[in-house]
Amino acid sequence: MRTLTIGAFARACRLSPKALRLYDELDLLRPARVDPDTGYRHYAVEQLEQARLVAWLRRLGMPLARIREIRALDDPAAAREIRAYWARVEAETAVRRDLAAFLVDHLSDTSRRDTAMLELRYSAHSDRGLVRPANQDTAYAGARLLAVADGFGTAGGPASSAAVEALKFLDTEEAPAGGVLNLLEDAVRGASDAVRDVSDGTDETGTTLTALLWTGSRLALVHIGDSRAYLLRDGGLFRITHDHTVVQSLLDEGRLTPEEALSHPQPALLLKALSGGSHGTPDLRLHDARPGDRYLLCSDGLSTVVPDEDIHALLGTTPAPDAAVHALVSAANGAGGPDNVSCVVADVVEAAA
Repeated sequence: MRTLTIGAFARACRLSPKALRLYDELDLLRPARVDPDTGYRHYAVEQLEQARLVAWLRRLGMPLARIREIRALDDPAAAREIRAYWARVEAETAVRRDLAAFLVDHLSDTSRRDTAMLELRYSAHSDRGLVRPANQDTAYAGARLLAVADGFGTAGGPASSAAVEALKFLDTEEAPAGGVLNLLEDAVRGASDAVRDVSDGTDETGTTLTALLWTGSRLALVHIGDSRAYLLRDGGLFRITHDHTVVQSLLDEGRLTPEEALSHPQPALLLKALSGGSHGTPDLRLHDARPGDRYLLCSDGLSTVVPDEDIHALLGTTPAPDAAVHALVSAANGAGGPDNVSCVVADVVEAAA
């Protein structure tokens, strides 16, 4: 077996000797031989490929513990794990990218700040559906706050109600455009505490939460779980939230096709929610508002049974928010109503003089 000194091996694989010593201590990349007298490390030439893989993964920013797991896999399995890791990095980066874009816009384009006199016209409706014995959803719409929460577990109803109640103070005071994300993030911490109080500290009970906070020119979004927010703008319907479910993560990672996702046995298995235990980090982002925009917040009792094209058609052809929420709920019940269904519709309009 041909070996290289640690210095020669470090130069060949582009890892520093210090890094190689650390990876030895962490059982990530052991030397082929250690001199019993000097303690000097020697590496086999055949280990160069492993070392280069470690170096490449570190350049991706992958944690050492995750690299150790990947090193134990065969090549196809390792490739799938790297793809999954990068999908998560891109999702997290997208949130930071949106915030950065907002900050650039906010600091460089003063002429647009809160000059348009806009307001919301809104309506909310929640329905038990045709199958469930009780309604565990909560829907709320006010002049500044829009929210939908979908509870689960034995105290799911109180959990969803507690989460929304914890945000309602935001509806009574004007939110500053510059600090709205911090304000919303702090409010969600309070909502999380409120859910924990009613769930006895267990993950068995909890709630999703999707909410929008109006600043007068922008809407700040907070989202955790699989309730959804949509934007109808210029005739197109856009989903502006990303489901925190196992099925969605498998889709993101390329492990499921959209057709396979439709028949998955656990479509509503959540990766994130507000619960008594660890709940994950919610998504936070900002959206510039335009006159004519229409926003929809809904629980999965709508989105899992009514296709997006039908939601699009109903939102685009039903002028008043109140009529729109009732039409959407009726569509869900017309499709069997297997779950509670809640909808909030809000239109961005020019304020009356």
